[in-house]
Amino acid sequence: MRSPSFTILKIIFAIVFVISGSISVTATSVAILDPDGSSLGQRLAEELAAGLKARGIKVIDPDMASAAYRSAPPETPFNMTSDAAKRLGAVIGSDLMILIKPTLQRRNSSAKKDYFEAYAAIYVVSSRTGRLVDWKLWNAEDRDESKAANSLVNSTSALGSVLAELMEKAARDEIATPQVKSMEEPPDPDSPLARSFKAPIPFRRIKPEYTSIAAFYEVAATVEIVIDLDAKGQIMRTEIVRWAGFGLDGSVERAIREMNWRAAERDGKFLPMRFLVRYNFKKIDKTN
Repeated sequence: MRSPSFTILKIIFAIVFVISGSISVTATSVAILDPDGSSLGQRLAEELAAGLKARGIKVIDPDMASAAYRSAPPETPFNMTSDAAKRLGAVIGSDLMILIKPTLQRRNSSAKKDYFEAYAAIYVVSSRTGRLVDWKLWNAEDRDESKAANSLVNSTSALGSVLAELMEKAARDEIATPQVKSMEEPPDPDSPLARSFKAPIPFRRIKPEYTSIAAFYEVAATVEIVIDLDAKGQIMRTEIVRWAGFGLDGSVERAIREMNWRAAERDGKFLPMRFLVRYNFKKIDKTN
């Protein structure tokens, strides 16, 4: 027969488990930001806030969030580094940030006559890690410009449910993510350690794909990835530390992992190393 103390501990554990399981939902706060300050962006933010609130997520007061953003605006809000995103999140004081970039654009294709596309690139960013949790493209089309915009706005509250699930999962994943161990990084080129040092290098270089969706929307962005490489040239860990969305982050990570690497070397000995690789993306005008 189990002792009463064991039963009490079991009950306490069950209560703690139930409470901790709900923390990721009820304690999550989000700031919705429209860095371009457009009227369409404001309408989208209001609808999105309504959808998130319906899921029990705390939305930071828009005036407070906007004022905090203006006090320390990042240079490239839709192509931030993790450090810049963490600084912005600390100023705003939210768990997560949603950045909205809306656009109204006239389109033409062989299949359709002139029409308008209203779309919004939506970035969900963790304030704690600065990472891009996820990225969505939300759009609507119509022959009439105002109708396209209205259709986009009217569908945005439904997007709140989609993003709420992403944010709840992100909160749980961050709790479960182990702490990253420190590793040696490449020395300063002018330091004495650089004299006998050889940086990691791929035996086979692979160019990351400039994705079709990035090409269609003519995205120009920089993606930076940190790589942990062991002494045998095997990739131990990767982390995107400057994100862009539009499938470019995943394109970079896939290319990096498909390469064969030579490990860092010092005094003829291979050693593990953490280093950064940067890729710049832009659409090339083939007519020039």
